[in-house]
Parts: sequence; C-alpha cells; structure tokens
Amino acid sequence: MKWLADTTAHLSINNTRLEYRVWGPSPDKAPTIVLLHEGLGSCNQWRDFPQQLADKTGHGVFAYSRAGYGASDPASLPLPLDFITREALDVLPKVLDAIGFRKGSLLGHSDGASIAAVYMGSLQDFRVNRLCLIAPHFFTEPMGLNAITAAKNTFATSDLRTRLAKHHRDPEATFRGWNDAWLDPGFKAWNIEDAIPYIRVPVLAIQGQDDQYGTLAQIDTLETNLESPFERLILENCKHAPHIEKPARVLAAIVDFIGPPTS
Repeated sequence: MKWLADTTAHLSINNTRLEYRVWGPSPDKAPTIVLLHEGLGSCNQWRDFPQQLADKTGHGVFAYSRAGYGASDPASLPLPLDFITREALDVLPKVLDAIGFRKGSLLGHSDGASIAAVYMGSLQDFRVNRLCLIAPHFFTEPMGLNAITAAKNTFATSDLRTRLAKHHRDPEATFRGWNDAWLDPGFKAWNIEDAIPYIRVPVLAIQGQDDQYGTLAQIDTLETNLESPFERLILENCKHAPHIEKPARVLAAIVDFIGPPTS
C-alpha cells in the first residue's frame, strides 16, 4: 500500500476493497496509531482527530472503513451476530500486515473499541504496545438496546439517512447492517468479557458520563478483569463520542498515555 497523507485510497483484504486514510509518518519511520471506527462510522468521520493525534504524538495514524462503511465495498447482510469477533480475527490482522505495521497502538471507538479489545485478548501481537478504548462495549445493556431502537425510528423519520449519505456509499445498508445486528433477539446474549483477562498491554478507557449506549459498567468490567495496567477517563456532560464532544480532554489523555515516538 501507499502511505500518502491527505489521500483516500483502498487496500484489498479478503477480496474486499477497504477505504483508508493516513496521517503523519509511515510505519517504517515512527510508531503507528490504528483507528477503528464506531458502528455508523468510517475513516472520514474521525474528522480532524487523526491529524491532531499525528501532530501531538509524532506517530503515524491509519484509519480504514470496514466493509459496508464509507467508500469500502459492501458487506453481506445481515451481518453475523459475531461480526465484531470476525472483524478482529479475520480482517484486522491482515490490515495490519498490509500496511506494514511495525509498532504502535490500537485506538477504537464503540464497536471499534470492542474489535480492538477482542484482537488484543485473542492474539499475541507484540507489535501493539498500547490499547485506547473509547466507549467500548463488552456486553449488551437494556438502555443501550433502547437507544439503538430509538435510532431505528430516527432513521425512518428524520434526515439521518441524508446525513449518513455524506459519509457512506449506501447509507441504507450501512444503517441496517449495524442496527439489525444489535436488535436481533439473539444479540442480547452477546458478550466478549472473556477476552479481557488476556489483554497484556496497558489500557486507557474513555467514556462519557451520559453515554446513551452504555453505562460505566462497561468500564468497570474492564478494570475488574484486566491484569495489565489500566487508566480511565470519565467525562461529565459527555455522551457517546468523547473525542468529538470533548476533544481537548481526550487528546491530552491519549497523548499522555501513548507517549512520544521513542516510547
């Protein structure tokens, strides 16, 4: 792949073209922060957060859109109920190899944080030395499922479809893939807590006090079951996207946690 900043490109993983963007130095010149987006996100929806990360840490930053998101190839629907684990084990390892990842951190938001946690709790990848989890999910909660149900109504009755169309080639499929999986009756039993004790790198967890998709029980189970160093940042007057709602606080915490390129 080519590491060209300010350019949207594609790489092929499992015969699927995935959109990606990069910021800062390439993996052969500095550590890399790999971003994993939320359930309705894409590599472009990180806004200016990746550039700020690159500027403040001196690390390279890589983000990609999962199949069915952004300008990546479509995903087969319905998504399997273990789609988070499949992404972590079947796609992410190949993405890291394809970009020439040598050393650095995984930083995930929401579903992306869950993917990062499963990856580090299932595979021994000594290249990864830090794990940043923003609003991670480890199990379902009634209030979170209620919020996802409300999102379904919002998609049907508001301009949400139009807003998503600015970021996704097929907003209907993107929304259905995420929403239908989470609202499938079988998904209530979804739980990835068993991956937590096997994570062997320091973890920073960030969550908004008013997160509509998960309570602080998600962070508590991480701290309780984790055997590696742990830090948490809980932000008041903040919902599900701390890096967008409280960017200065989040950036400062991540920069302090990750450290300079020589760490």
